[in-house]
Amino acid sequence: MSGKFGDRRMFIGGEFVASRGGEWIESVNPATEEVHGRVPAATAEDVNLAVEAAEKAQPEWAALSVFERRELLRKLADGMRRRADEVLPLEAADTGNTIKSLARDVEVAAKYLEFFSGLGTEMKGDSVPATSEGMHFSLREPYGVVARIVPFNHPFLFAGAHLSAPLMAGNTVIVKSPETSPLSAAIMGEICREILPPGVVNIVSGYGLPTGDALVRHPRIWRIGFTGSVPTGLAIQRSAAEVGVKHVSLELGGKNAMIVCPDADPERVARAAIGGMNFAWAGQSCGSNSRLLLHESLHDEVTERIVAEVSRIRVGNQLDPDSQMGPVNSEAHYRRILGFIESARADGAKLLTGGERPVGEEFRRGYWLKPTVYGDVTMDMRVAHEEIFGPVLSILKWRNLEEAISMANSTEYGLAAGIWTHELPVVMQAARQLQSGFVWVNTTARHFVGTPFGGWKNSGLGREECLEELLSYTRVKTVHLFT
Repeated sequence: MSGKFGDRRMFIGGEFVASRGGEWIESVNPATEEVHGRVPAATAEDVNLAVEAAEKAQPEWAALSVFERRELLRKLADGMRRRADEVLPLEAADTGNTIKSLARDVEVAAKYLEFFSGLGTEMKGDSVPATSEGMHFSLREPYGVVARIVPFNHPFLFAGAHLSAPLMAGNTVIVKSPETSPLSAAIMGEICREILPPGVVNIVSGYGLPTGDALVRHPRIWRIGFTGSVPTGLAIQRSAAEVGVKHVSLELGGKNAMIVCPDADPERVARAAIGGMNFAWAGQSCGSNSRLLLHESLHDEVTERIVAEVSRIRVGNQLDPDSQMGPVNSEAHYRRILGFIESARADGAKLLTGGERPVGEEFRRGYWLKPTVYGDVTMDMRVAHEEIFGPVLSILKWRNLEEAISMANSTEYGLAAGIWTHELPVVMQAARQLQSGFVWVNTTARHFVGTPFGGWKNSGLGREECLEELLSYTRVKTVHLFT
């Protein structure tokens, strides 16, 4: 046993197993830097065993009617809810997210299972009157075995939610847990073992090399879904392309701009900008509005409000319900964020609040950083155009809408953007011209079930949280029938 949560094994073919290589990954509490659990470091052989287990289970799983799969997915959702009280403190300790903010993660995962469980009959083909002699129609069939690679910021939520579509489509799934924050995957495995046939869901843990790479390159996995960083997404595309023509969907990073027009309410805008930065997750969210583009007429007032409120955010132990922000997830990521803070100083951005480790005995160890706001930011600075994925908000000023839209679009990312105004012509112009897969109007950082979520440019490929995600886990077969 290692640490408070002990050794947690991988879930392959309905059994919990260690790595064939015998190696382990230590999981660290980011608040204390103490090892509080271990997971196996899977080898390529372990990945192959997971594929074999998934292949063995897939024909019977696909042979179930969509209504039988629906009932099992709903039972899986109920099983997650029953374990919520166990998941939340473990996930908080492992990720650094505040336990209060995590309270919704299990419920969100369960709701996605329920949502996709009701879409089975929408996996429809088409009939085409191509000739008068025959029947010409298409079918949708599952890929077989698919892989889902899960990020560190909400591992239980993403693992649970992204089982939904591939399972409903008749695939069996191999989930790779993140290298940091891997511990809740064992609970997911226990829930799946209780409800699903062996091999329908398999969970492996390990590093990107060799575990993730072995999944991506496996010759019998033709469908891969990944949520994470742009560099890793590019690596997955390269690796997949070297071995086959695979269907890869990528939900990647963002440098999301929140454009605030002169008619917006300063108090409401300031509140939304702070909420949309997801400080409760230390800003570690692809949907965070990390660039606030303020019209010059209300720049000073909104900035003053934001600085005052952000400086009062309570940073503390992520297991304390009163904490409003916990530590950054890992040492490597912490050092990366500190690098951006140093670059902001060197580039001449004005530090308005934060930018340093909090003071106090509880912050002596761990990956702590005060919530940070920079002003006087211009688009040539790294903090303005590179994703930080941390608790750092950059404030920029604009004079006309064309300038604001140009600033919003001038990054490699295109995940989300927002516009705050009550002028319909301005909304219509921005909605059309913003180069983002998601546009919020007078709100921020919210998802709505059934609406497509995904990015443009380097923010990703494919759409999730909607019917399109379900259909993406099927292949189309055309049948030409003559008697």
